[in-house]
Amino acid sequence: MLARGPDRVRAGALCALAIMVPFSDAAASTVAQNVAWTIDRPESETSYRIVSYGDSIFAGYRGSISSVAVWAAPSVDGDYLSAAWGSDVEIIRRSKSGATARQVYEDKIVDDKSWMQEPGTRVVAFEMCGNDALHARNNFSGQGGACDYSELDDALADCTSYLSLAMNFINANAAASVDTKVVTNIYYAGYDEDDVEAGCTDEASGEHPRKQDVFLPYLMRINWRTCQFASQKGFRCADSFAQFMGADFDSNGDGKVDSRALRFHRGESEDDYARRIGTTLRATIRDSNVHFFRATRTYDHLQSDDTHPTYIGDTIHLGILGGSGSGQSGPRFALDRYHRGKTTLWKKYGHERMGRALSVYNPDSP
Repeated sequence: MLARGPDRVRAGALCALAIMVPFSDAAASTVAQNVAWTIDRPESETSYRIVSYGDSIFAGYRGSISSVAVWAAPSVDGDYLSAAWGSDVEIIRRSKSGATARQVYEDKIVDDKSWMQEPGTRVVAFEMCGNDALHARNNFSGQGGACDYSELDDALADCTSYLSLAMNFINANAAASVDTKVVTNIYYAGYDEDDVEAGCTDEASGEHPRKQDVFLPYLMRINWRTCQFASQKGFRCADSFAQFMGADFDSNGDGKVDSRALRFHRGESEDDYARRIGTTLRATIRDSNVHFFRATRTYDHLQSDDTHPTYIGDTIHLGILGGSGSGQSGPRFALDRYHRGKTTLWKKYGHERMGRALSVYNPDSP
């Protein structure tokens, strides 16, 4: 069942059951939100598949456990595939809102491996780690007394472990027909909100650290390891941090567009990456609620929960307590609506932007 969804949704009480990317409030509950969507081109009798695994980001969370956005990032990627190949594309989203990296790995990638083993599969994508960072962030934000960084350290360690395990498992179990494997790292939702002092006291400095200054270094190390593992294990890395957190023009006069300058550089050490992003380019990092496309033009990439990407288009019903939904549609756009391989929507909505970032690694042909 389809319903017309708003571009921005006010998250209600059920938001507590959702998974959040780092740095927004949520409970530890998880709920399955799976979608199978087919783009049916009338001129095609051939179909291929893209499979994605993740938490509420790939689920297309929109403030409800009973419905999700049709055009979440993996589906946007599938739409680009269909247009480029002139074929039908089946988009499989196996997602669990609220899932930690371990749960995405065990409950989705491992338990739902059969979806990527179908011979028509050409692309496998995944994302994880947002909830690990979220839970650690919430713990830190609630502290008084001496600051305890142990849960942040544990989140980084768990994320590191399950990112590697996930890539190894996909490499060993995906169908031989899979041409492209891609992972996306995580943006910093709530960046402006965290520009405040923590309630605890750092024992070394004797001061209340700013939350941003505590969380950003952990997030950078998660993101570096995400892309570094990808470069080592035959994956491509869609840099959502750079896409969401950097303006699409050169704001600091260094001759580079901010959203490109913030990207992971293959071969760069973890410490050098952390220094470049956290010090050299720190002033160019901006909250995703006000994403500057130009100096005088902005778009809101996050829904009103300050966490999940904005979207456009329909929603799909899953069930009162989550579950699975399916459906199909024709191509969203005529081929003449694509300019340099993308539509004008890519810059306007968070899911469209993330889906476009995934799509740049798509195979040229099936």
